[in-house]
Amino acid sequence: MDEKRSLATRVAGRLLSLPDPALAKLSGMAAAPVVLDGRVLNRQVQAMLAFGERTGQNREGGGDVEARRHDMRRLAPVGMPRRTTVRAVDRIIAGPEAAIPVRVYRRFGVSERVPAIVYFHGGGWVTGDLDTHDGSCRLLADVTRCVVVAVDYRLAPEHPFPAAVVDAVAAYEWVQRNAAELGVQTGRVGVMGDSAGGNLAAVVAQQTHGAQNDVPEPVAQCLVYPALDAHLAQPSIDTFSEGFFLTRDDMVWFRGHYLPERESWDDVRASPLLAPDLAGLAPAAVFTAGFDPLRDEGRAYADALAGAGVPVQYRCYDDLVHGFFGMGVLPDGMAVATEICAAMGELVHVAARA
Repeated sequence: MDEKRSLATRVAGRLLSLPDPALAKLSGMAAAPVVLDGRVLNRQVQAMLAFGERTGQNREGGGDVEARRHDMRRLAPVGMPRRTTVRAVDRIIAGPEAAIPVRVYRRFGVSERVPAIVYFHGGGWVTGDLDTHDGSCRLLADVTRCVVVAVDYRLAPEHPFPAAVVDAVAAYEWVQRNAAELGVQTGRVGVMGDSAGGNLAAVVAQQTHGAQNDVPEPVAQCLVYPALDAHLAQPSIDTFSEGFFLTRDDMVWFRGHYLPERESWDDVRASPLLAPDLAGLAPAAVFTAGFDPLRDEGRAYADALAGAGVPVQYRCYDDLVHGFFGMGVLPDGMAVATEICAAMGELVHVAARA
């Protein structure tokens, strides 16, 4: 396999691959599997959560913004090996309000013009950056053979809503307008993101649909456990309110920094699930986790897209938790992440052939 694994990643992978009795003894997890809402939690995930509780990792950062950012930067590389078959180049592009750092990925050996995927990282609009999602973006570029442009949009609380949306739309438009320079097929650009980034990908697809400018709308959208309704009203928010990595309290904390004004919750640029008309949007792939407070938002949006006549692929990974797209360290983690990347690749390449 053409990938680099840190020592921490190798150790974590070996621990999580131990037989169940040994894994239970080392992690301190319960002997019985976790069953909730008709689903059985993956035992390796259960062990990982138990390890986190035992070592205090699940609680680090508290309510301090910089501590949470530090923890994500420290832990994210452990979860995701880095593909060495992909070249990454950092750039700074002009935005309407501030400069926007981006990272452009291209698989070695891909010299022809190919579609592009603009990627927006997760982290609740408060944490996350180009480095925390570097492993996932390298995998995406490798599997899809597309140019991937990751966007380091401005974060809250320093830059609350709609700063992230402004940067996301601007970065997408920059990729479209600079397709020739980037080696991208003209007009063949999709959008993708996880969690808060899934929110931004959905918003970009909506905001650029029918726009009165020279920028084509996305040819595809891929939303991985997206946050789509700031009201936090879906049943899964309460069903999985605590104990499964992302909690309801976390979502309230992120919302408080990104959307400090209550009236902004109703803005479709913050809550794309509330958009009254989704007809004509780009074909979509939506992926959720069974043990995730955001599960039902993703399913509701997939249903709404389908109801509006938009082609949609939907899959819920019933035994996983929020964040699994960056958990390649799990025994089946890379296979799941690769499957998602392949689905997005198929969407954009089909659109490119159309």
